Amino acid sequence: MAAVSLRLGDLVWGKLGRYPPWPGKIVNPPKDLKKPRGKKCFFVKFFGTEDHAWIKVEQLKPYHPHKEEMIKINKGKRFQQAVDAVEEFLRKTKGKDQASSHNSTEEKNRHNSSEERGKQSAGEEKRKASLSEGKVKKGTGEGKKRVSSVSSERGSKSPLKRAQDQSPRKRGRPPKDEKDLTIPESSTVKKVMTGTVAGFKWPPSVSEPVKDSDPHFHHFLLSQTEKPAVCYQAITKKLKVCEEETGSTSIQAADSTAVNGSITPTDKKIGFLGLGLMGSGIVSNLLKMGHTVTVWNRTAEKCDLFIQEGARLGRTPAEVVSTCDITFACVSDPKAAKDLVLGPSGVLQGIRPGKCYVDMSTVDADTVTELAQVIVSRGGRFLEAPVSGNQQLSNDGMLVILAAGDRGLYEDCSSCFQAMGKTSFFLGEVGNAAKMMLIVNMVQGSFMATIAEGLTLAQVTGQSQQTLLDILNQGQLASIFLDQKCQNILQGNFKPDFYLKYIQKDLRLAIALGDSVNHPTPMAAAANEVYKRAKALDQSDNDMSAVYRAYIH
Repeated sequence: MAAVSLRLGDLVWGKLGRYPPWPGKIVNPPKDLKKPRGKKCFFVKFFGTEDHAWIKVEQLKPYHPHKEEMIKINKGKRFQQAVDAVEEFLRKTKGKDQASSHNSTEEKNRHNSSEERGKQSAGEEKRKASLSEGKVKKGTGEGKKRVSSVSSERGSKSPLKRAQDQSPRKRGRPPKDEKDLTIPESSTVKKVMTGTVAGFKWPPSVSEPVKDSDPHFHHFLLSQTEKPAVCYQAITKKLKVCEEETGSTSIQAADSTAVNGSITPTDKKIGFLGLGLMGSGIVSNLLKMGHTVTVWNRTAEKCDLFIQEGARLGRTPAEVVSTCDITFACVSDPKAAKDLVLGPSGVLQGIRPGKCYVDMSTVDADTVTELAQVIVSRGGRFLEAPVSGNQQLSNDGMLVILAAGDRGLYEDCSSCFQAMGKTSFFLGEVGNAAKMMLIVNMVQGSFMATIAEGLTLAQVTGQSQQTLLDILNQGQLASIFLDQKCQNILQGNFKPDFYLKYIQKDLRLAIALGDSVNHPTPMAAAANEVYKRAKALDQSDNDMSAVYRAYIH
């Protein structure tokens, strides 16, 4: 097939991360965002998502020729919303072009009409002047002077000037025809600039004028927060640091996929322990972005794929820590985290002054505090950095990292965090990130149980589960999480994206956290019981959405 020529402003289909081929527009990248080296690529803004990225030209297709093909193979609600956003954009662009053409035609007609009137008036003046000249020849010299004066005065004024002199309008006010022609902004365009597009919120006000004519693109340049007191810098910064009212800080790559292309990997040697659902995606992204990584996993066979991608193999956790500057770990629970550090040939045996250890496991605050103490006691530096997300987000480098502990180490990890996630937050002293992560997963786990409960209630009362999902996707609860988990249930596909046994573990730890401060957690406790029942039905190694089966058995 012949290559299609693409250029700035073209609408295209492009493949990005977890999405199927998605509609987007080729736009100018932010000034400080460097173009990746290698094959030719374009900077694409994707409609209906929070994504934009450098996309290789061979992965792009023109929008209109492939529209019907893409619509046939993609049926999701979010995809349809993205296509609707494109069509709305095209309608408004066409409307603007028509309005501009109409006004241009009117201006041309007015100009031609004015010229015609000018020619007619000039001819009339010429005839009058000719008559006057004949009369002058017969008259006296005084009459000749007077007529010539009058004729000169008449000829010096243009038709427009005479019309102004005859008009009763006040002086100084410009005539209607001379006003600057401006195309009125449509109500839809105003809504795009101040309201919502494809379900995403815009900030209530913008301090600087929008410079690009495409309102969709500026959504990605503006703050993602709804708190006006929190001011994120422009996306053109590779790293954005923001102090919040709580004193916490975030290092945020506004769009990991776009910014990752210009990451300068740290020159420090990186170690990684644990290649499960989350760890595998993290290591893959670290390698893609040029980091030097040494890996270890309890089941050594899992290391083979990463060795092929350029990673080095560590024989024990102690060896990895001793040969690397910063070692990350991501394991399943508090017991595994402690065994990794304190067990035979464990992390602690490789710690020497200056060595850095970053624990990304989701554990309780007591466990992480104990680990921090033993690491620091050997002269090491410690950071906790549990992650919010799932296997797909890990693979796509779109995790959210919650960090606490050594602030300097947090900053040393910036290129790693950008490679693996879209946002990272620094939450202060050790233990804060563990608590926050458990609260986040408590909310997520409880929500998942509620979704399953609603779908089963719909079924037993004779209501369509698909219709329920359609309704939810059109309301305030609409989210990728909701849509994906409901699709899992409707299709009976419980391939793990986040193990059910781990979300139940996090609910249990969150309830214990509430107990430690005498705070009630009845919703989490109820959800926990449903997950325990699902585990009893042998659903532990399935996705968390398999909690649905606890309601139908």
